[in-house]
Amino acid sequence: MSSQDGGGLMSSAGLVRYFDAEDRNAIRIDPRTVVAFGGLFGIGVQILNLIM
Repeated sequence: MSSQDGGGLMSSAGLVRYFDAEDRNAIRIDPRTVVAFGGLFGIGVQILNLIM
């Protein structure tokens, strides 16, 4: 039972290293851009619902 309790921390260590690594080739988008796009998309859907 003690071997199962200690395995969770070791198995997540690779994920922490994976998410901490920054890739220079990755696409970077400002969080404000994502929120603005989501808001505009929602407004667009509401307008289409009113029209149809």
